[in-house]
Formats: sequence, structure tokens, C-alpha cells
Amino acid sequence: MRQHSTIHFKDTGYFSNLMCDYLDQNEKVNAFYNHFPNIEGFRAQIIEKQDSFNKDKRIVLYDCLRRQYKGTELSESTEDNLKLLKKENTFTITTGHQLNLFTGPLYFLYKIISVINLTRQLKLEFPEKNFVPVYWMATEDHDFEEIKYFNYKGKKIKWDREPGGAVGKLSTEGMEAVYDIIEESFGTGSNSKRLKSLFYDSYLKHKTLTEATRYLANELFAAHGLVIVDGDDSGLKRVFTPYVEKELIENNCFKTVSKTNESLSLNYPIQVNPREINLFYLDKGLRERILFQNERFQINNTNLVFEKEDFINLVREHPEKFSPNVLMRPLYQEVILPNLCYIGGGGEMAYWLQLKGYFNEVKVPFPILLLRNSVLLLDSKYERKMEALGIEIEEIFLNRNQLIKNKVKQISDIEIDFSKEKMALSQMFGHLKSLSDKTDKSFSGAVLAQEKKQLNGLEKLEKRLLKAQKRKYAEIVDRIIDLKEQLFPKSSLQERQANFSEFYELYGDDLIPLLIDCLDPLKLEFDVIRP
Repeated sequence: MRQHSTIHFKDTGYFSNLMCDYLDQNEKVNAFYNHFPNIEGFRAQIIEKQDSFNKDKRIVLYDCLRRQYKGTELSESTEDNLKLLKKENTFTITTGHQLNLFTGPLYFLYKIISVINLTRQLKLEFPEKNFVPVYWMATEDHDFEEIKYFNYKGKKIKWDREPGGAVGKLSTEGMEAVYDIIEESFGTGSNSKRLKSLFYDSYLKHKTLTEATRYLANELFAAHGLVIVDGDDSGLKRVFTPYVEKELIENNCFKTVSKTNESLSLNYPIQVNPREINLFYLDKGLRERILFQNERFQINNTNLVFEKEDFINLVREHPEKFSPNVLMRPLYQEVILPNLCYIGGGGEMAYWLQLKGYFNEVKVPFPILLLRNSVLLLDSKYERKMEALGIEIEEIFLNRNQLIKNKVKQISDIEIDFSKEKMALSQMFGHLKSLSDKTDKSFSGAVLAQEKKQLNGLEKLEKRLLKAQKRKYAEIVDRIIDLKEQLFPKSSLQERQANFSEFYELYGDDLIPLLIDCLDPLKLEFDVIRP
């Protein structure tokens, strides 16, 4: 029988102070976002977005998506959602993700499921409106090293080829070798066969990484009406050209984000620093930064140089040659989509929180920001191990050393905790301090020094005793270490290391419905699911 529980994000120890403060609506973060992700926040966001997003943009979006989906078999629900985008009472909820090989980390699923579930919740709250789940493919990204592999049961399965330019345009050449590795590595059951077929149909039957990723995401989520957007589209970029021109001429992103960073950095580390021009130049096999030097535009690491007027004309004639960087992509997304909310991980939320001032400057509504669902999936094997070790759900999130320390103290046949002795020492030295204050105050320094020496001595004795007990219970310590490594590989969250294939082999087609059934994006808590 499935069990499902949640814990606070801050209690996991894996989320930044910025994210925890945002979720707590701490006043230190209030200036960096618009509406908070709750029903009242969405009510206000709908009004703002409806007043700013016109029908012409909807027609362009619909036409471009129709062209992008050409040749893709659509589910009835995705077909319906595409048509709904033309209606003025339709809004999107969006997440984005790189084109990682075979989805990459497990949290790819959690991002999209968060989006799907939120659209359903909003429809119940606002039945007169329509809400469409959107996955924005990061087709223009050029960080090939991050996306060329996925992990399967601790093994890195890698696509071995040379990078070059925007990853979405990369041909799927070399995927046959990856498929051969999958054939050898995956199991032989029906779920494993389905995974192999899914990889084959995605990557060996499509010419580019964009086409392969669209097919894969559509196969996984089409039944839930997911709409997949490729921002590397001349039609969509034409809508964005006024903002590109403004960025080239006025450097507004640099000015406003730099100012925001000054305020944000008083309490939190800065995720991304802006450049003077936050755009790339795109061409075949090329995605390089645009620089402005000696009154001319230059393309970094090339000999390409443009006069000012010629470059602005190029933006208008060939908008597809211009690509927003990490700080301008959010604006591009919000300009071309009737979007209410962006759902992402902690790192993404951190740089989005740098952007509110920039959005205000260019007069585009700043979306609601929602931290995606995060999940620890426990199968019966891990549950049995935890039960045998007497480890509760909340304890499993402790760092390894603290967990081992706690467990050894629990099972030890002698008292290892010297807290009572430390308290007694503190009381005794407190009495000595009061005596010194009444008699010779110069004596207080000696008292303090002696107290510190005695407490340090107790600390050392406690550590030696704990070390001895760890040796005595070495087998249990090893089992705890093994469990932690299995559930938190490389001392990281499971979702950041494992691929969905490991869990699909266990649960098959029930995996995604199970997650959809359990996850509530507006609960704002970390989920632990025991199928």
C-alpha cells in the first residue's frame, strides 16, 4: 500500500537560505518577487497578464507551435490545449529544462508534473479560465557537457560526440552506440523493453536533439496535455525583437540586474552576474557572446564585426540569429507566452529573483515563481533497510556523520552523551565565577580558562568513546553508509543523480500517474513517497 509524507524543505538540509526564506515569505525576500504562489496570488496574476497579452501574440504562438509540431502525433488533450492558446481566457504554466540525454536527472519528471498538477488545481479554482501546461525546451543552450549523459544505477551512460553551437541543432549522430550500451545495461523485463524502445524511437528515428527531445517528452506526457515549446523559432523571436534592440542599445538588463544584485547580495549569494549585453549570436555550429567595442558590435571568439546600424537591421531581418542568455531568456518566455507562473528548481528560482526590477523596467508582468516538487522515492527494499536500522524518514536526511553518531548512541550499551556532565561542569564553574566576582575579579580569567579546558577534555573523551563504539558496531555503521549512498548518491538528492529509467523499470506506466496523484505543487513541502 502506498505511503506518502512530506517534510519542510528547510528540514532536508538541501535547500538554500534564499529558497527557504522565499517559501517562508521572509521580509528579506519580499522586494524580489511579485505575487506569492497561492490562490490569491494567482487571482491577481491573471488580471495582470490578461491586460498585457494581446490576441496577435496568441495567433503567432499558435501558428509557430503548429509548425513545430508538424509530423508529431498529438494526443487529444494536447490538441485541445493548442487550440485553447488562441482564447483570451487561456494562460500557461511553464517549466524549462535542458535537452539532457533521456531526460537526464529524475527531477525532469517532477518539473513537468508540477506544471500539470498546477494547471488542474487552477482550473478548479478558476473554472471560467483555461490553463495549459508548457515545457520550454532549452534548445539554444550550448553547455553540451551537462546534457550528454544520464546515470543508470551508478553507471554514466554517455553520448560521445563533439559539441558545437546550440545543442538543439545537434544531429543525433552517434546515438546507435548509446543504444548499444542501454541494450546491455537495462534489464530484460517488459518495462525495460519499453524503455529501450522509447530511447530507440526518440533518438534513432529523429535527426536532431530538439526533435528527439520533443518526441520523448510528448510520449511521456501527451496524455496530460503537455505543450512543448522550442524558443529557437524565427516567428517567436520576431515578437521579441523590440526587447533585443533595447538590450543592444540601452543595456537595461545589465543596469537593472546589477542594481538588484546590490540589494540581494546583502543577505544571499548571487546566482548569475549580468553582462553588458546579455545576448548570443547564433549561426551554424556557433553560439557566441555579443560584445560592443570601439563603437561596433563584435562576436566573441570570431572575426565577425558589425556596424551599429547594420547590426540593428540584422535583428529585424534575421531575429533567429539572436539568442537570449540565462538572464534574458525568462523575459523572452514571458513576452511570447500568456504565462502566469514559472516552476523551477532552487538554482533557477535564485536567478529569477534577480529579475523583477528588469521586468518592471521593460513593463512586462513578472510571473509567479514556484519551487518545483522534490521527491525521495523509497521502494520496499529501502523501507526494510530503514526499519531494520531504526531510521525514521526525518532522520534519513541528516548528513551521514550525524546519522551514524545518533544511531551508535542509540544502540550503544553505554552512555556516550556527556551532556549531563557538561551541564554539571558549567554549573560548578558558574558558582566559581560568582565567587571571583565577589572577591578577586582577576581570578575570573583563570576560572574561564579552566572551564574551557575541562569542557574540551570532556569533548575529547566523548569523541574517543564514540569512535570506539563505531568500531564495535562497524557492521551497522557500514549498513547506514550503504543506505545513505543508495538514497543520496554522492551526498546529493536522489532526484539530482538518478534517471527516471531506474524507477520505470520497477513501476512501468504506473510511475507518472503515481507521481501525479501524490504531488501538490502549492503545498510547498518536500515529498517522500513509498509506492
